[in-house]
Amino acid sequence: MHKDFDEWNVLKKDIHTIFNHRFYRERQIWWCSVGRNVGFEENGKGDQFIRPMLVIKGFSKELCLCLPITTKNKKGVYYYPLNLSDNKDRFVILSQLKTIDTKRLLKKVGILDSDQYTKIKQAIIDMLK
Repeated sequence: MHKDFDEWNVLKKDIHTIFNHRFYRERQIWWCSVGRNVGFEENGKGDQFIRPMLVIKGFSKELCLCLPITTKNKKGVYYYPLNLSDNKDRFVILSQLKTIDTKRLLKKVGILDSDQYTKIKQAIIDMLK
C-alpha cells in the first residue's frame, strides 16, 4: 500500500518547533498526533494524524511510554480490552507500545481506573516473557 508521508512531515515539523511539552500523568488517555507511520505501525487519522493513547509510564516531562487505542474488535494476545464505561468496544494494542515526545499529546480525554491500568501493565509484562 502506498503512503504519502509529505503531509505528515509538514505537521511533524510544526509539532517539533511550535508545541510545548504537555503535563501528563500515568493512566491518562490523550489524543495524540502519532503521524503516518511505516508499514504496519499504527497510524493516526484525520488532518492531525491523531489517535487516542494510554500513558503507561512517564520517563520525564519530555518522554512517556504509551499504548495506542483502537475501536476495532480484535482478538489475540496483543490486544487487551478497555472499558471506559460508555458501552463502546475499545482495545489497547500491546504490540504497538511506543515511547513518544509529550509534544505529541494534544488533548487529555480522561483517566483509566487503577484496576484496569494494573491489569494492562501486567499484560505488557506477560507479552514480553
